[in-house]
Amino acid sequence: MVIKKIAIFGATGKTGLTTLAQAVQAGYEVTVLVRDPSRLPPEGPQPAHVIVGDVRKAADVDKTVTGQDAVVILLGTGNDLSPTTVMSEGAQNIVAAMKAHGVDKVVACTSAFLLWDPAKVPPRLQNVTDDHIRMHKVLQESGLKYVAVMPPHIGDEPLTGAYSVTVDGRGPSRVISKHDLGHFMLHCLTTDEYNGHNTYPSHQYE
Repeated sequence: MVIKKIAIFGATGKTGLTTLAQAVQAGYEVTVLVRDPSRLPPEGPQPAHVIVGDVRKAADVDKTVTGQDAVVILLGTGNDLSPTTVMSEGAQNIVAAMKAHGVDKVVACTSAFLLWDPAKVPPRLQNVTDDHIRMHKVLQESGLKYVAVMPPHIGDEPLTGAYSVTVDGRGPSRVISKHDLGHFMLHCLTTDEYNGHNTYPSHQYE
């Protein structure tokens, strides 16, 4: 099936904004669920549909997922590193809505810490990583076509499209730009090769 209509969760975050712009430019019909629509860019590529709500509310998620061909998850907590269940609760609602509406492809971003020895996760990032782990488990056990994207440090370097992708392991570099990360998330919609795998996109920037 050719994917044309997608929902993006977390579209106002650092990676979310560039993924949204690239998706619109690539011709996808994009629906976003946002708590605060003022955080969407005032100009440039715009989503086709904006739903104001909360990923922790099942009805808001259901409204966002209905009619889609696939889902992209870029949920995060920004600079808030306190204990959270936003990502895992959101994932539970997203999985339920996808099953209810017959949507079976999901590409979700967690972090490379899920590929590391858990003892080596920096203590200040432990709370967010714990919820990434819970979210990953929800998606893994969902029976959906799930691509797990586990990036290293996300930088602000320009889009190259020339990054490498390591499957089920860590790759050659410890950084990926937010633009290349968004590019890869969207690339995963066009192929089944990464379904059911952990992927680590990285690049040696100049």
